[in-house]
Amino acid sequence: MKPIKIITFIAFLASFTSIVCGLILDLDYDQKLIGFGVMGLFFVVFPLFSYYRWKDKDVKDYMLTKENLEKMRDNQGHSKK
Repeated sequence: MKPIKIITFIAFLASFTSIVCGLILDLDYDQKLIGFGVMGLFFVVFPLFSYYRWKDKDVKDYMLTKENLEKMRDNQGHSKK
């Protein structure tokens, strides 16, 4: 496995564990555990996951340029027949 995938998985487990512990355990700081878990998911796990999934992709393939719109129109024309 790639190191970034392992780091993302460990960060996800830590955030998820923090949320679950905040919900289950009766502590003075249970709301902070839930908050830090959500912040970990939002600020650490999601950006790492997004980077890992998009790092080898070409962004121009997903933009609505004139060429891509023409390709989409051509593909729709073939699927209707």
